[in-house]
Amino acid sequence: MTEQPETTDGQPAPAPGDAHVPATDSPQPASWAPPDASANDSGAALAGDERPEIPVGAAFAGGFVLALILKRIAG
Repeated sequence: MTEQPETTDGQPAPAPGDAHVPATDSPQPASWAPPDASANDSGAALAGDERPEIPVGAAFAGGFVLALILKRIAG
């Protein structure tokens, strides 16, 4: 019988090619779930749920205004 080297905590080191994964004491991270529209206090759906063109249009308008401001500053 051959002797296996020990790790710093006194446990035998795993053999090469050993597929065993040691258990950890740390808990697994909770999986993320998207917010539920029914969880709102007012009971109303979020603005982008029924009409997604509104936040898209707002982002476009904001980018356009930012571009105009940067153009004035630069030139």
